[in-house]
Amino acid sequence: MAFPALMAALLLAAPAWSASLDVAWWRDGKTEVRQLRQGGTTPPPFGGARQVPLASLWKLFVYVYATDNKVAMPDYRCGGRDPEEVYCCDAGQSIGRDAALAQSCGPFFSPKRLMITAAPWRQYWTGRLGAAPAGDFAWLADPAQLAPARMVRLDSLLRALDSIPAASRVDAEAALLRVVLDGRGAGTARWFGSQLRVKTYSWHARGRADERIGGAAGWLADGTPIWFGGAGGSSNVFEQWAPRLAASLPKVGAADDGGCVVVDYFKRYPLRAVRGERGVAVAGPLHGRYHVQFENGQNLALRSNGELMLLQEKGGRPQLRGRFGVNEYVARVLDREASTNEPEAAKALAIAARTYLQQNAVTVAGCQQIADSSATQRVSPSPATPAALAIARWTDQLIVDGVTVRYHSNQPSEGTMAWSEAVRQARQGKHYDELLAAAYPGGALSTFGNTGARCRRLAQNEDWLAQNVPRWQRVLLREAGYEAPPQAPLVCALSSGAPYSEQSRNRIFMRPLATREDRITLTHEYLHLGLRRHPRGQDEEYVERLARRLVDLNLEAL
Repeated sequence: MAFPALMAALLLAAPAWSASLDVAWWRDGKTEVRQLRQGGTTPPPFGGARQVPLASLWKLFVYVYATDNKVAMPDYRCGGRDPEEVYCCDAGQSIGRDAALAQSCGPFFSPKRLMITAAPWRQYWTGRLGAAPAGDFAWLADPAQLAPARMVRLDSLLRALDSIPAASRVDAEAALLRVVLDGRGAGTARWFGSQLRVKTYSWHARGRADERIGGAAGWLADGTPIWFGGAGGSSNVFEQWAPRLAASLPKVGAADDGGCVVVDYFKRYPLRAVRGERGVAVAGPLHGRYHVQFENGQNLALRSNGELMLLQEKGGRPQLRGRFGVNEYVARVLDREASTNEPEAAKALAIAARTYLQQNAVTVAGCQQIADSSATQRVSPSPATPAALAIARWTDQLIVDGVTVRYHSNQPSEGTMAWSEAVRQARQGKHYDELLAAAYPGGALSTFGNTGARCRRLAQNEDWLAQNVPRWQRVLLREAGYEAPPQAPLVCALSSGAPYSEQSRNRIFMRPLATREDRITLTHEYLHLGLRRHPRGQDEEYVERLARRLVDLNLEAL
């Protein structure tokens, strides 16, 4: 989505494609509905019992099933003979799974092509829905029967979306973020940020083959299932209704903060001591309020909930290191470098800060590592304020692509956004995308992927973990603070670097099991997930000793 003239169509009077838009979401075990009007007669009321066309939404369910069950999804090569390939690629070109989902490429998701059969499909959805797909869920009973013309109850569709846990929809959500950037909702990221992760659809109006209806269904950023539809194709619906739809959406709750950022604090200002309520702090995680004393005589007060670690360099000099999710990191940059008093300027700076992190951090053991410094980005050592965290979450995963991003407090220059200038323009009514367009004219909004690395699952590792975790329970339940992960972790192939666990996404990245040391590594990273609230859960020596003990316990049981 190139910035220049991004939203011109939305700034014009909207064509009268539809006098109303129907919106529904599933929350607290029920369907909630809202109707938006733009003149015309009052539309008939509707609720969860309403019949809606499945249209192209069937592709989303195939994508989730195939991803969750490790079904091979080879790229689809367009031959130029199938009319449906207009949504896929030009003749002779290929399309991958994520682009196929965002562009609604039907031939890619053909159950026959992917060799998806009825029995495992039905078993999967029975496990998700708690009952065999029958009655209201009959449309999910057989992959061969998925058809655009199929009518389904709205509450059935929403409940099916709700049955898909966060770990199973991660990849789908990442792909669907493209819809508001360069898909059929292109240009509407101004209104939605990254809050909308939906699959678009267009189909014939019921009983009126010459009229079309369109919209989208999927999830909000917190996992709330949502559906909306109105007259016209999905592109028309987005163009006409985006501002009002965004304003009418339910309040989005806090979502898991993906990714991992390690910050080395005060690299240009040597520390003398860190003091807490009980005197000089000792090496380890910090909990509570502290005063940092610098060698230059300055002092700084800060708070930590365990995310800051006090280390000792050679010679005994103290050093502070923080470990955060990406959104917590971005919010702390906002708190230190700017403010949230002008929300549109704050959104622009949040995106610039996230982009700067992507372009300048180094990757160490699965985390992005960067210094807190006026030469890079200054990062607040205290927990992010709620306002800054809300801005970071609203812009989650959004970056500027195609240019080198820099910013300054008050000196704009080529490729550099000045905070003072962004505030001035925001007060004149400019939106965050316009501020970014002015500062980075060659850039385009894209996605960072805070969800972390794409997961290529290791079935052997997952199976070994599933077999052995029950054997460990009598030991682990005696460890203060141990909590078994709510779902079995995904174990993902590591392409480079050291193995690590991603607590916010309940995932482990490592290499395939081959040796005893590999099994100890897998156990070690599992313990990081289960001991995330343990007072020594980040103590590598303690975790390693316990991991070796558990692996030896497995050997004794043989």
